[in-house]
Amino acid sequence: MRNLIVLSLLLNIHRVLSAPKGVTASLSAKWSMTPFLLETSEFIGEDGNEKFWQFVDTVKELTVYKQGESVRSYYNLILKKAGQFLTDLQVNLLRFSLALRSYSPAVQASQQIASDEGPPEACPAFVSIHGQHSCSTKDIKKLLKAAAGRPKPYLHKNEHTYPGVNTTDVPVAILYAEIGTKKFTSFHKVLSEKAEGGKLVYVLRHFVAHPKPRRMLLSGYGVELAIKSTEYKAVDDTKVKGGNAEEDDSEEVQGFVFETLKKSHPELKQQLVELRKHLLESTDDMVPLKVWEMQDLSVQAAARIMSVPKFDALKLMRDLSQNFPSEARSLTKVAVTQEMRKEIEENQKRLSESIGVHPGDGELFINGLHIDLDVHNPFSILDVLRAEARVLEGLHNLGIKGEHQGKLLRLPVNAVDDRYALDIRHPAIMWINDIENDPVYGSWPMGVQELLRATFPGVIRQIRRNLFNLVIRPESVELVKLAELFYKHKIPLRIGFVFVVNTEDEIDGFSEAGVGFFRVLNYIADEYDLSQTLMSMVSMYNKVEAGEMLSVDAISAYLKRKFPKANAERILGVESEYDDKRKVRKPNSCHFGLGSLPLALFNGVPLSPDEMDPEELETIILQRIMDTTTTFQRAVFTGQLTEGSSVVDYLMEQPNVVPRMNPLILSTDRKYLDFTGKPGDLWRSATAIDSPPAFLTLTSTFPFLLYEDGMSAVTMWIVGDFDKVSGRKLLLGALKRVQKVSPGVRVGVIDNPSGKPSGENSVLYRAIWASLLTQKNKAAAEFVQKLLREESILLLQKGTKMKELLMQGMDRDAFEKKFNTLEVDFIRSQQLFCRDVLKLSPGQQAVISNGRILGPFEEQEEFTAEDFQLLEKITRSASAEKVKAKVKLMGMKAKASDLVMKVDALLTAAPQGEVRRDVHFVQDSHSVLLLSPQVVNVRLQVFMNCRAKLSEMPLKSFYRFVLESDVSFLGNDTVSPGPLARFLELPESPLLTLIMITPESWMVQAVRSPHDLDNIHLQEVSGTVAAEYELEHLLLEGHCFDLSTGQPPRGLQFTLGMSRDPLMYDTIVMANLGYFQLKANPGAWILKLREGRSEDIYQILSHDGADSPADAGDVVVVLNSFHSKIIKVRVQKKAEKINEDLLSENSESKGIWDSIDDGEKAKEDVLNIFSVASGHLYERFLRIMMLSVLRHTETPVKFWFLKNYLSPSFKETIAHMAEEYGFQYELVQYKWPRWLHQQTEKQRIIWGYKILFLDVLFPLAVDKIIFVDADQIVRADLKDLRDFDLEGAPYGYTPFCDSRGEMEGYRFWKSGYWNSHLGHRKYHISALYVVDLKKFRKIAAGDRLRGQYQALSQDPNSLSNLDQDLPNNMIHQVAIKSLPQEWLWCETWCDDASKVSAKTIDLCNNPKTKEPKLTAAARIVPEWVEYDNEIKRLLRQVQEQDGTATQGQTPSPLQEKGS
Repeated sequence: MRNLIVLSLLLNIHRVLSAPKGVTASLSAKWSMTPFLLETSEFIGEDGNEKFWQFVDTVKELTVYKQGESVRSYYNLILKKAGQFLTDLQVNLLRFSLALRSYSPAVQASQQIASDEGPPEACPAFVSIHGQHSCSTKDIKKLLKAAAGRPKPYLHKNEHTYPGVNTTDVPVAILYAEIGTKKFTSFHKVLSEKAEGGKLVYVLRHFVAHPKPRRMLLSGYGVELAIKSTEYKAVDDTKVKGGNAEEDDSEEVQGFVFETLKKSHPELKQQLVELRKHLLESTDDMVPLKVWEMQDLSVQAAARIMSVPKFDALKLMRDLSQNFPSEARSLTKVAVTQEMRKEIEENQKRLSESIGVHPGDGELFINGLHIDLDVHNPFSILDVLRAEARVLEGLHNLGIKGEHQGKLLRLPVNAVDDRYALDIRHPAIMWINDIENDPVYGSWPMGVQELLRATFPGVIRQIRRNLFNLVIRPESVELVKLAELFYKHKIPLRIGFVFVVNTEDEIDGFSEAGVGFFRVLNYIADEYDLSQTLMSMVSMYNKVEAGEMLSVDAISAYLKRKFPKANAERILGVESEYDDKRKVRKPNSCHFGLGSLPLALFNGVPLSPDEMDPEELETIILQRIMDTTTTFQRAVFTGQLTEGSSVVDYLMEQPNVVPRMNPLILSTDRKYLDFTGKPGDLWRSATAIDSPPAFLTLTSTFPFLLYEDGMSAVTMWIVGDFDKVSGRKLLLGALKRVQKVSPGVRVGVIDNPSGKPSGENSVLYRAIWASLLTQKNKAAAEFVQKLLREESILLLQKGTKMKELLMQGMDRDAFEKKFNTLEVDFIRSQQLFCRDVLKLSPGQQAVISNGRILGPFEEQEEFTAEDFQLLEKITRSASAEKVKAKVKLMGMKAKASDLVMKVDALLTAAPQGEVRRDVHFVQDSHSVLLLSPQVVNVRLQVFMNCRAKLSEMPLKSFYRFVLESDVSFLGNDTVSPGPLARFLELPESPLLTLIMITPESWMVQAVRSPHDLDNIHLQEVSGTVAAEYELEHLLLEGHCFDLSTGQPPRGLQFTLGMSRDPLMYDTIVMANLGYFQLKANPGAWILKLREGRSEDIYQILSHDGADSPADAGDVVVVLNSFHSKIIKVRVQKKAEKINEDLLSENSESKGIWDSIDDGEKAKEDVLNIFSVASGHLYERFLRIMMLSVLRHTETPVKFWFLKNYLSPSFKETIAHMAEEYGFQYELVQYKWPRWLHQQTEKQRIIWGYKILFLDVLFPLAVDKIIFVDADQIVRADLKDLRDFDLEGAPYGYTPFCDSRGEMEGYRFWKSGYWNSHLGHRKYHISALYVVDLKKFRKIAAGDRLRGQYQALSQDPNSLSNLDQDLPNNMIHQVAIKSLPQEWLWCETWCDDASKVSAKTIDLCNNPKTKEPKLTAAARIVPEWVEYDNEIKRLLRQVQEQDGTATQGQTPSPLQEKGS
């Protein structure tokens, strides 16, 4: 009690009257809040389409509970319903995803597609059938009848399509409705019945008829308050009204939790409020630290964190890092033990050696997967957690627990290269040379150790081994000439040819050129030598005219001319002696599999068609040689390749080498069965194919054909109709392959009959099944092979009894008993399994290998014994053998082969990331936090990876990350609008600037705040500085290339829009990486080439990453998540425009720049002025600059402002100013591309925008733009500057003045680097410049500037004045026209005498006097004060008109464009 009295006395002494100060920042979506039920359905839909529809059925009338329940209990009801389909862990992830609003864009995308469709008036739900709409179920029949005459609607990837009968020729009905409503249920009942009956395809899209206009606050972003330099005072002195105190008692203030104190001592409530205020204001501890005090800060912070109970440690870690500038001093007093230092050093050594993590690095590993935090954000980390949960729960369901899970997870499942290689040890190849044996290479060294000898970069080592092998199909003279070139220049490349020739006996060399060519080459090879063969090929091809084929006459003529003694009849005729190799040398389709033969193979790897351009091929082959050399060096170094090894054998034994090519087997687009559900579970699925429990029961009692006992690494199921020849052939092929060479493979059989199974038509299959169930492995296998032969089938058809076909060594009684008692029901269940799970029509064939489904096969498609060999090899080498080895170690004997199959299917179906690392610590008692968090069942280890001997503050700003683990509710059980960033306990003295740090694809803007967010000075603020931001756009990014040249089509324009408004945004393709970006929002967008020159010359050929088919003309992109969307577009010039150039001036028709306004009236004479500003002071200067421009010109003016950093108040008032003074304006925006080196300081980012994106910020119609700094006053007509002759340069700048003598010591450009770099040229100032955008784009100045910036900006000491240093640095590559000196006068550098003739006056900072801008403006420019007062009057008038002076009123909507 005594303590309480002392406390209350203290409170009375320290009465603090002002409100607590702080900063809050929130970010809302541009769309209204989306219902939790719909977001939940999208979350569940990620686990498979079947699950989505089962959930929909479960909740179809759930919204009726909305009325009677509170929002909290309705939310809990949704979670309960979702829990029927999810595990506890997944429900926790669902809570997290709902708090993140992770699936809100998916729901909003559907909503936007619905509004683009044009919903009928007053319809809570409607159906659209081929473009016709109806609000009633009664009209469906009528609409379906007429649907056939109208085109089908376009369906995107991953639509919610009802799992009905698979038919393609029926109408498509799209239902736009809100799940859970009565209207939805009535539509759903009718449509699902019709879909099940095969009458229509039923697609559901979310549509909320009356969305609540409620702001939805987002999370998953950071907010930084950076401390600004106050060397030059840059704060506006205009007073700001507004800002209300916002208290949050749950936050801890200097060790006190006031929420708890108020509950314990309600009678002291007022005093506690005042103590809280006092504590908040007494935390201003910002005295700079001495260098010696900083040295140990990193380790001291770690020691402090490790010293508290582990449940508080994370919170303390967060608080220290987020408030570091004010916490740093308290850390200097923390003592660090030697044990801790030693442990940290030992752990850092281990991490550096094992996984490349160095001291001070912040890294995240989830189950050994490296999560790159520069790329990942909470939304993508949630996806990683879901994927990991699926695999771990699958392993758990298969009975694998504890450390075995980790061992299986870390298996390198997809270690096999995507680039498969063919075995080149094949008689079909005619080798022209042999590096190892030909005397011409006799002087070269033989040893593979030579590979490790140092050489100059780019030198190809000449070693007498067949390290590099090129196989060519001589289709063109260029390829043969290239081979000759390599041969002549003694490139260490073994060259071979493959000939595709007719193998029929009656064809001779006189009737077909291919056969003749082949025989002549064999003759030369046999009678002379192989090098002569190569020369002959070149000679024969040289006689062929371009575009023609080699003829029989040309071959005969060549033979007579070159080898006059040769007997043409003996060589080319029917009885030719040089034809014996024709059949052997035919590279049949068995070797190359389905599809056409590749034109060339390098070490067995096929070269892709776009690599086969003869001009590029030489470079590509030489590059391959260099790349492969590195692989060989590694093999020699590790002892895999020794002096005694055959290099070709070593190459051909690599895991990526296959006996033949079959695209179906080698495809990376694979589907798998899910075996992880338990029989009796609800339908479970973790991959592309959903699996009912009947299937799990079916597979757990499955008999197999085996040739040996023990554990099988590969399980194959053959699916087909075995009453058909093709079905029997498929099974026989599999059995032959397995019998010959495949121990450890077992084969199962699944019947998929074409008709209804009956006793008569299932005799063969019942016999196969009975033998599997009753006979020993070998006997069963031999009997099944006998049964499948066509002679056995004929005997059965003629009436032979099954028992007469039985073989020696079979258990006849057991077989006959089983065969005679087998019902056909089991065949029916297999047929259903084929239909529902494998999605096969009756009679279709497929092969399943360890859960991977190949098929259905086309009618003509053969799957041969060689294909089974390839499939088995791929399955084994990818993962099956590794899984088998691990399962063996577990000692699980019972059903071990089943377990291998199931685990292999689970691991290979999971999306493959990079290799998992083994992250282990030497010790973890002093430097590693071990925690078990609440949201996800996870073991969390946090290692204190401290950096020793700091010389500067490691963190110089305050920071908050906005993230919540669950949806929060208010006291009255309504849902809170969402989280926000709160900064309390901030010191008042520093000047702060607010920076939003959002995921890469977000474009955000400030929409409400009366305060200057660029200059927050809490000493001058009463209450809280509240900033409201909005997610204005989600970015669509892409890369575009011209297929003909492989280069980006510079200057090509794309437009983005929707079906009702096709041109909403446009952009230009950069030469850097062919990059382009477009602003969008959730919904379905159409990307097109812009009408005019772009569309005239180019056409879109294909694209990746979009949602329409790759060859569709219009590229449809669905934005339905917060993730980045990046697409690739390939274009090509139209045939008739092949010689036209988009940017060319001397093109036959007009260049792109001239064609922009084609069809429009002649261009208006407009003065285009560009400027950037951030913070209220510079916006005040900006308005004055605008007024000074307008006062000195008669020409219409259009201002262009960079929108990214403008304050809400400026954006609100600019429209009024435009109306008052009669100018046009536009706000332009560009997101700093992710591949371009990022700046972190706001001022430097703004400087970057002044120079780096001039070619893409403005429409192509703008010919010239003048940049004017915000703090400039114009005294002349800028039309004169626009019309100034730049003499071919892309831009003109004014040089720095030399006339003010006392500033000589500050002129940095007169000495050192700049003096030598510029030579006789001048250093130019970036406060005013004019850009000829036509010229700028033509010479790719923007691309050059970005390239140079990328190279220089990696060094933090270069480009200290980015916007100025970069163009001056590039003066030799991108010329600058020096403008006359009078165009820019500034007191710092120019003498007083020259002021009289000044056309513009710039308020440069003065490094000598450091005079504040406002004082300097009033002193230097007399008219500045008049302009300032005039604008203040206008703003007061606007405030009075709008009534915005009244606090709390909503500001007027922001206007983007004005005229």
